[in-house]
Amino acid sequence: QLQAFGGGLVQAGGSLRLSCAASGFTFDDYTIGWFRQAPGKEREGVSCLSMSDGDTYYADSVKGRFTISSDNAKNTVYLQMNSLKPEDTAVYYCAAVYGSYWSLVSAGYDYWGQGTLVTVST
Repeated sequence: QLQAFGGGLVQAGGSLRLSCAASGFTFDDYTIGWFRQAPGKEREGVSCLSMSDGDTYYADSVKGRFTISSDNAKNTVYLQMNSLKPEDTAVYYCAAVYGSYWSLVSAGYDYWGQGTLVTVST
């Protein structure tokens, strides 16, 4: 089971850190992805982290502003979001797939957490 949390309301230019915690399994051999879905829009891949080799991947829309990282001891993956923009407003989800999966295609992920809402105000 995955649980994403840490969303909230922040002004444009501000920062938030989302967390994705797992229960029932360890992240060690998984790829963890962050996705988001804004109202009326399709789900969009944001970033992913291959836990086995540490490789990361970012969507162009967040590159240079968002950072994905992990704390293996806590079995938690983070998404640090800086320089937030109103267009970053969305429900953010974390997902997991076993193995190294360097892709933000959501269909490839097997396990999904509930979303956490991020609202960026102007």
